[in-house]
Amino acid sequence: MRIHVADHPLVAHKLTTLRDQATASPTFRGLADELVTLLAYEATRDVRVDPVTVRTPVADAAGVRLASPKPLVVPILRAGLGMLDGMMRLLPTAEVGFLGMVRNEQTLQASTYAERLPEDLSGRQCYVLDPMLATGGTLAAAVRFLVDRGADDITAICLLTAPEGCARLEKALEGLGVPVTVVTAAMDERLDEKGYIVPGLGDAGDRLYGVVG
Repeated sequence: MRIHVADHPLVAHKLTTLRDQATASPTFRGLADELVTLLAYEATRDVRVDPVTVRTPVADAAGVRLASPKPLVVPILRAGLGMLDGMMRLLPTAEVGFLGMVRNEQTLQASTYAERLPEDLSGRQCYVLDPMLATGGTLAAAVRFLVDRGADDITAICLLTAPEGCARLEKALEGLGVPVTVVTAAMDERLDEKGYIVPGLGDAGDRLYGVVG
């Protein structure tokens, strides 16, 4: 498993405002959208392409186009939805699937409650969107789910990660046989006793969409 922390002043600037508890949901959503596009640029460095030749007004030019099958973008509901527009802005021809996963707050184990994905993902590059890699359970379950359907290359885009979550994810994916990359804006200090990232930015879903009672 490879972890890439995006080192860029614009990434740091936007993340700082996201962390601020005074940042309201509308501003938070806009900044998250912009930050995901920056992270997506890093995450798609190894997107598969095929060579192609096009005719310019002057001469033929060699170039590339996205290979088939198209990349699949998979936001993890609900917070991952807040990252989808930012990803699709950079990769508009990608296909989109959805994966609903919930974490048991007592056991910290993740379970799947909904999915809308192709049955066969053979040969597909998948980009998983999940704002927080905290305990690592949700992302590990999502990666396993996609690999079981045939995905052969997975990149997760996370706004924040914690060392404990990354270690757990790496252990959970031992022997997987599929390359997994995590692209993130920052590796934070630790998890607290409730499994939240410290200093973090709070509950990403609540900050994106408000608290659902």
